[in-house]
Order: sequence, then structure tokens, then C-alpha cells
Amino acid sequence: MLSRYFSLDEMTLSETAARYGISNKPGPVELANLRRLCTTLDRVRDLLGHPVIVTSGYRSESLNRAVNGSRTSAHMQGLAADIRCPGFGLPLAVCRAIAGSGIEFDQVIHEFGSWCHVGLAREDVKSRRQLLTIDGRGTAGGLA
Repeated sequence: MLSRYFSLDEMTLSETAARYGISNKPGPVELANLRRLCTTLDRVRDLLGHPVIVTSGYRSESLNRAVNGSRTSAHMQGLAADIRCPGFGLPLAVCRAIAGSGIEFDQVIHEFGSWCHVGLAREDVKSRRQLLTIDGRGTAGGLA
């Protein structure tokens, strides 16, 4: 377990990696970041009062390319997870709850109406508390 609620297996699970035989094993720095991320996700789970489903956690560089992730994706550093919490509500409601809480984050992104991206800043960088929405039209500031 990386934290009270989240395991290394669920933070590295990827159907794409399995399908294409891509290694998705984090190194020591990424593993430390994942522990920090999972501690934050524990707080999210406590806030929402329901289990949180991680749909995408850590991504190796090869896996990130295979899923067409951003070249600068925080997923590759173990600093981001895409989550859903059906017991709480729709992804937009999850994003809004996190944004309105005291939980530290660098980015909360409502993506394609389907999931909530929670990203942390590196420990040596101040968190921006940036709120974004990404949909078929592109990226916009705020949660919509």
C-alpha cells in the first residue's frame, strides 16, 4: 500500500501497457511522488465519503506516448491521477468539491466530462491551484 486507501498496483495498472507489453514500473523518485499523491488522494476520498476509482495513475514515458499523453504530463512523475467517484457524483462535482476544499493541489482538471485529473506540484515548486476544463473544443480556465 502506498497510503491508507491506494496500492501501487492500482496506481500503475494500465490496460494499454498490458496490451502492448510496456513496462510501467516507477523508479524511486516516482515512487516517492506516488506516495505523496496517494496521501492527497486519501484526503480526497475522506472529503467525498466514497471510494475513489483511479482510472490513470503513474505512466512511464513509453506508456504516456502510447496513450497520447502530454509530453510534460505529471503522470510520468507520479504526481497526477485521473479519478472518478460515482458514489459522490459526476466528475464535475468531484472537481468542484476538491477545488472548494483545503486539499493542496497544483491542478484540478475536468476532462471530457468523464474524469477529474488531480495533479500535484513538485515539492520544490509552489502549487498553483489551477482549475481547468478540457473538452473537444480545447482547454479553458475554470471548471465547466
